[in-house]
Amino acid sequence: MLEYINKVVSLTRKAIEEYDMIGERERVAVGVSGGKDSLVLLAALAELSRYHPKNFTVIGISLDPGFGGDYEPIRRYAESLGVEYYVKRTNFKEIIFDIRRESNPCSLCAKMRRGALNDMAIEHGSRTVALGHHNDDVLETLFLSLLYEGRISCFAPVTYLDRTGITQIRPMIYVRERDIKGVVNHNDIPVMPKLCPADGATKREQMKEIIRRLEKETTPGLRKRLFHAVRSSGIEGWKI
Repeated sequence: MLEYINKVVSLTRKAIEEYDMIGERERVAVGVSGGKDSLVLLAALAELSRYHPKNFTVIGISLDPGFGGDYEPIRRYAESLGVEYYVKRTNFKEIIFDIRRESNPCSLCAKMRRGALNDMAIEHGSRTVALGHHNDDVLETLFLSLLYEGRISCFAPVTYLDRTGITQIRPMIYVRERDIKGVVNHNDIPVMPKLCPADGATKREQMKEIIRRLEKETTPGLRKRLFHAVRSSGIEGWKI
């Protein structure tokens, strides 16, 4: 078991049980991007699957977008967790950057990745896809919706996709990003370097900084109140 992961496992279990994310003997596919969040989620679900009463199993699935990343360390990491792991090569990089030369590549890439990830899960016997969004992501998404769309909105803990029959779950909605970083810093977790040329300053990073500064300088306890607002505001999928 990884060091400093007990808190992440406990909060992950809380979310899974409160929102009924996983069924009896279900096969859960974790979308592994290679970043810290998805790698820690893979470990937390692998650990939880060993003793959870619903007796579910976990696999890891990755989409190689074509930037030349090495997925072999992740394969070894998954093996150390006792988890099946699969990688599928895609031509996302070629389509988005070489052919279409998108001025806003992130939007198209996200759409393509979602569809391909769901297809890959089905290919490997799963109808439940676990994503690595954490508590900080919830708050940042809320701010993005407020400031750029003029509405109160956020992704749901559980999303059923009618067209594919896939259920997307986000088991780390109670986990702070700092706790994920703590697990990574105290263990040999093979976090992949960011190779996408579009990676860098984003609106989400701006929201992260706004929330950090507000809580530190003017509004102590802001994060807890924001998360309470999400859960009590009537946003679809958040009511327990």
